[in-house]
Amino acid sequence: MASGPPFDLTVTHEGLDALVRAIRQEADGKALRKDLAKNMRDALRPGAAMAKSGIMSMPSAGTGMGPSLRSGIAKKIRPEVKLGGRWTGARVKAFKTPGLRGFANAPKRTNRRSGGWRSLTYGREPWRTQSGKRQWFDEAFENDSDRHLAAVHEAMEDMARRLARAR
Repeated sequence: MASGPPFDLTVTHEGLDALVRAIRQEADGKALRKDLAKNMRDALRPGAAMAKSGIMSMPSAGTGMGPSLRSGIAKKIRPEVKLGGRWTGARVKAFKTPGLRGFANAPKRTNRRSGGWRSLTYGREPWRTQSGKRQWFDEAFENDSDRHLAAVHEAMEDMARRLARAR
């Protein structure tokens, strides 16, 4: 008989929920959850690095005024793992940038397919429309999404095997 986990494990919300429920039943559940979250974040770090590379390759207007838009956005990209509550899962997220020139939605606006964003220009027309590198965030995961999904699945399977050995 195979010594697999005593619950069904798939890379879905239901599979992750089942794994978290099994962890909660263990005596050292808090430490196990922390370890699972760390391993899942580590599995997503290469994807976050590719997204950071995508925004850093965006052309720059080079105005030299204020902090760099590209590096400010890149600092706010990181893997996020939540195990419980209303949302359970793992993702790479570009968080808002409220302190970046008052441009809180910079990651969202620079990734848009069309339009761009408006900025105040001194000495010329009062407003101008700027465009970023379209789809920089989405393109970062386009070819490697299966690899990242497999890495997260491997982290979940490692924890499931660990729980099976403990029983």
